[in-house]
Amino acid sequence: MGIIGSEIKPFKATAFQAGKDFFDVTDEDVKGKWSIFFFYPADFTFVCPTELEDLGEKYAMLQDMGVEVYAVSTDTHFSHKAWHDSSEKIGKLKFAFLGDQLHTLSKNFNVLREEMGLADRATFVVDPDGVIQIMEQTCEGVGRNANELTRKIKAAQYVRNNPGQVCPAAWEEDSETLTPSLDLVGKL
Repeated sequence: MGIIGSEIKPFKATAFQAGKDFFDVTDEDVKGKWSIFFFYPADFTFVCPTELEDLGEKYAMLQDMGVEVYAVSTDTHFSHKAWHDSSEKIGKLKFAFLGDQLHTLSKNFNVLREEMGLADRATFVVDPDGVIQIMEQTCEGVGRNANELTRKIKAAQYVRNNPGQVCPAAWEEDSETLTPSLDLVGKL
């Protein structure tokens, strides 16, 4: 069964976020807004801080777009705080880090590498109804691009807000969209 178009499963995770006490996040907390679940293998690693920093540079823009960001690894919320307090790159980040030491989220999103107890490098965009609209998964050594993620979210939001319209390849905000019809079949 594919994960795109499926509703997120119930979860409860303890989060660390700069300037806040530890707090719980559940599947009910993310409904009603767009959310990014940004899975990465582990704190105190190599590629992870570069892509988390890249995502952090887009955080204010994402919040303006009505999108909340949740970084997720199988580490604890205590480990997330220690990494935040000791790393220059991670110390700048303002979004929440969810601890998934029981592997609930990693299993729910089907990204757990059971033999290692770590999550794959994967991104999921969830719409306000709790439905997964975008998914990206890469191998351990390949970092993700926050610019492309932001572009895809803008396209998903456009399609949600404009029924009957679709965004073609490399679509950018304010670019032309398509209205699927029999008249287009074989002409594109």
